[in-house]
Amino acid sequence: MDEPKARNEHLDLVLEAAGFDLWENDLLEGRVVRPVSKVFSELGYSPDEVVTTIDDILSIVHPDDLGALRLALDAHVNGSAARYQAEFRIRAKSGQWVWYANYGKIVDRTGTSPGRRLVGVSINVDERKRREREIERLNARLVEQNAVLQELATSDAMTGVANRRRLLELGEAELQRARRLGHALALLILDIDDFKQVNDAWGHLNGDHVIRRVASICAQNVRASVDVVGRLGGEEFAIVLPEISGESAVALAERLRGNIAAQQVELDGGASVTRTVSIGVASLTGGCGTFVHLLALADRALYAAKHCGKNCVRAAG
Repeated sequence: MDEPKARNEHLDLVLEAAGFDLWENDLLEGRVVRPVSKVFSELGYSPDEVVTTIDDILSIVHPDDLGALRLALDAHVNGSAARYQAEFRIRAKSGQWVWYANYGKIVDRTGTSPGRRLVGVSINVDERKRREREIERLNARLVEQNAVLQELATSDAMTGVANRRRLLELGEAELQRARRLGHALALLILDIDDFKQVNDAWGHLNGDHVIRRVASICAQNVRASVDVVGRLGGEEFAIVLPEISGESAVALAERLRGNIAAQQVELDGGASVTRTVSIGVASLTGGCGTFVHLLALADRALYAAKHCGKNCVRAAG
């Protein structure tokens, strides 16, 4: 056996041992000089079904992968990429799509003229790609689950509005932003009047219906993604109103009070009930250094509303 032939056979053995399949294409004629026989055998094709032109190869590449494959080939042909490298799916005879990686290089490029021979190797990367896809799927699932957990950690389980901890966090952030920029900020605290009577007369489950309905009315009457509705606890709620003056906050509180008083809440067993709320309003002043301070001002205003006969709005002086 002559030395060049022996070297070629040795190269073929090394490539086969590494899982590579050597190929060669004539780019100018669009002809397959050396086909990837091992690849086509893996894909279930018989020897007489092995393709002989580059167009034949492209015809069994997944349509979604053709664009990236052509871009990779063009980048190498025009000299902007040192070698051709692409990963794409090939259709097996069974119809299944199998992932392969191609690595190649033009071996007879002369001057600025395009080369004729593109020589390279193919390797089956289907298992790796499927593992990557599974990891991507699991990561996406993990992101979704984390979002759900975050939502559960920051939302009130009964009403879906912000829980107390989240309300305090967002309220403090809005207060500091308003102080830094010199903008307005207002806060409402509302409490359902004589709520104990609902629990005593119709039970705690029906009391929960009332709480949820009041939370829903509050959420429907504020600016989505701007204002923050939160449940402080029990039958008491707070609403953080960025960029809202005290006067506008009082007007909003009056609308809320009227809407809630007019709402018939359906109870289990076919009965219905109406409830009123008392609301305290506070707005940011120079003396308010923290959100807790603003809460205290609104709470005092709520206390005044309760002592004025309930079902009314009072603003902090």
